[in-house]
Amino acid sequence: MSDSAPPPTTRLNKRLAELGLCSRREADEWIARGWVRVDGQVAGMGQQVEPTARIEVDPAARGQQAQQVTILLHKPVGYVSGQAEDGYQPAVTLVQARSHWRGDGSRQRFAPAQLRGLAPAGRLDIDSTGLLVLTQDGRVARRLIGEDSEVEKEYLVRVSWGEVASDVQSAFPPAGLARLRHGLSLDGRPLKRARVDWQNPEQLRFVLTEGRKRQIRRMCELVGLKVVGLKRVRIGRVTLGQLPLGQWRYLGPHESF
Repeated sequence: MSDSAPPPTTRLNKRLAELGLCSRREADEWIARGWVRVDGQVAGMGQQVEPTARIEVDPAARGQQAQQVTILLHKPVGYVSGQAEDGYQPAVTLVQARSHWRGDGSRQRFAPAQLRGLAPAGRLDIDSTGLLVLTQDGRVARRLIGEDSEVEKEYLVRVSWGEVASDVQSAFPPAGLARLRHGLSLDGRPLKRARVDWQNPEQLRFVLTEGRKRQIRRMCELVGLKVVGLKRVRIGRVTLGQLPLGQWRYLGPHESF
């Protein structure tokens, strides 16, 4: 009679992320600081845990997490989302006291420590504008850009079709619109179903649940459309609203994506 197989184990940092407590990177920091216990013992880096393991997190980790900020920026054209490239400035350089929107209702005050570890949760192309999320909170990043994320992103996209730059809606065949909604592939992989409708005769509204590189521009190219302007106006339940171009505000305590 053979012994039964041991239960499957998972790396502790992955398990903490799956429980929605933090990101994997944040989990590694907590483990390194001795803030995580498994079955009563201080956890070690790279530790594997069984599904039944009792995992406890020190209140100090919760306190650190409570101080983390998420920032909503109205990104202008000409700024890259992440690291500086080809002489272009990263969008995070716009996060400073003088560009903090006066209409921000969160009542939080800006402090330079809020820039530490502040990273974009998703891309917005250099030639696109609109809502960009920058966060110190791994939970927010995982919700927006994790492998299993289904958070909607809404865009307003001004287009032309060949020589047609006005009343594109009348000239563009309905079959092309149907292909934008479902049936296109990028890089050999089919795209998820999208909601695409005419907002006005020159502008389409896209609602996507994925974020491939330059996805909307490439989708439009596949059906013969050229993107003239692209603006992201919503991520999940959070909208760009009245936030002025080049300014930012905090994600409020009662807001979530």
